Amino acid sequence: MPKLLFEKRFSNSLEPGRSKFFGSIIMWVVLAFFLFYTVAPMVWLLISSLKTNAELIASPFSLPEKMQFTNYTNAFQVSGLNRLFLNSMVVSLSATILNVLIAAMAAYVIARFNFKFKEVIFTIIIAGIMVPISSLMVPIFTLIKTLGVYNTRLALILTYTGVSLPLSLFIIRGFINNIPVELEEAAIIDGCGFYSRFFKIIFPLAKPGLITAATFQFLYSWNEFVYAMLLTSSNSVRTMQVGIRFFSNQFTTDYTSMYAAIVISIIPSIIGYILFQEQIISGLTSGAIKG
Repeated sequence: MPKLLFEKRFSNSLEPGRSKFFGSIIMWVVLAFFLFYTVAPMVWLLISSLKTNAELIASPFSLPEKMQFTNYTNAFQVSGLNRLFLNSMVVSLSATILNVLIAAMAAYVIARFNFKFKEVIFTIIIAGIMVPISSLMVPIFTLIKTLGVYNTRLALILTYTGVSLPLSLFIIRGFINNIPVELEEAAIIDGCGFYSRFFKIIFPLAKPGLITAATFQFLYSWNEFVYAMLLTSSNSVRTMQVGIRFFSNQFTTDYTSMYAAIVISIIPSIIGYILFQEQIISGLTSGAIKG
């Protein structure tokens, strides 16, 4: 009996450590799965962009016999990728700057001033996050045609700015709510006006939220395809995501050059995240904790 009691106590003392060990194994297995799930398609895409079309069709998962860097040259020559890249950059940066500026001003007014139906107006705007983008195609197309800006970069800039305003407003307002009102009161005593308070106090202190909203806006504008296809009709104003389809025609598809173009198109997104990952993570976590 004493021996059985000792064995039972000894086994119970091992259970917490054993549970912790198996919990760690499960955690690392799950993380490894998501790492593979995320990285494997990108690695395959990069390797495939360095093959010939014959190698890709014959053996999709093998390494190329010889690196075909000419695919990247073809990507620029076939679709005029340099112009498409420039269009995407101009549209994405312009839409990002305009979106963040408008959202920041609107968030400041809603966060700091009391007026009738303030929360109702804010709720109606935020409800736009729940609206499918495809459901807005007809009204946006009609509006763009009425304004006379169809087939221009301005049409894409205005559309991307407006579509993402609800999310940007939601993110930025949470940060402005947590900036002490006493800072503005002290600025008012010192003779600081409305615009000075906004640009010299609120705007710098809400930087993490602004960068978070700007990153989401830039990634959306850079990768968007539906409106870029709907609101443009000439190659001179189209973006990269639309230009990638030029590698397919009625009879053949140049897959490897298309993959090379896709690799080029995702580079700005990766660079942007690498540069601002700390601000993005701090912005998201701060917003989650502070509300």
